Amino acid sequence: MSRLNALRSRFVDAPDSLGAKARARRWNWFAQRFPDLSEMSVIDLGGTAGAWLRAPVRPARVRVVNLEKPPAELPDWMRADVADACDLPREIRNGGYDLVFSNAVIEHVGGHLRRQQFADAVHELADRHWVQTPYRYFPVEPHFLFPGFQYLPIAARTALLRRWPLVHTPTSDREAARNIVMEVELLSITEMRHYFPSSHIRFERLGGLVKSVIALKEKAG
Repeated sequence: MSRLNALRSRFVDAPDSLGAKARARRWNWFAQRFPDLSEMSVIDLGGTAGAWLRAPVRPARVRVVNLEKPPAELPDWMRADVADACDLPREIRNGGYDLVFSNAVIEHVGGHLRRQQFADAVHELADRHWVQTPYRYFPVEPHFLFPGFQYLPIAARTALLRRWPLVHTPTSDREAARNIVMEVELLSITEMRHYFPSSHIRFERLGGLVKSVIALKEKAG
């Protein structure tokens, strides 16, 4: 078990892991796409304050929207709200943002209707956006680090989750495991093009295979 946990750290969690290097490359690409980022007001749908505090980039202002309670203390350039990104209150919708950012969130919101509401919010909040999601047909499911996990029946995924040590938050409880499994719905390229028809669809690759899909809109208007 300890060897497998060490393997997860090596590939995903450790500062020098493959996952950390991939995240660094993604931040670098993001900064290249939006060279005036340091002057922009960014709203992050589903992100965390910690991710921005660790990030190698810093916009002028960041507003984080998440269902989880944020830290009590934040820097003066950051604000965090507890809210549903698919049903934002008017005060957040009228914030006057330059850019919407979202990283690996749309696959968690739940079903087509909710994904469409999420995408509608992205289009409403700002003219520019960066929305990333893991690709459904990449061989290894990224949340559970198990090959082909996303193609298995729910019962099989639930049983695996209760025993597989490489998941981010392991649990032995059957109902909790089932809820975790059912909460993740990976998207295809076709679905991303449907939700973001005016965006450029870009791909993040690993070993020549598409690992994640990014809906990118760089210019206002």
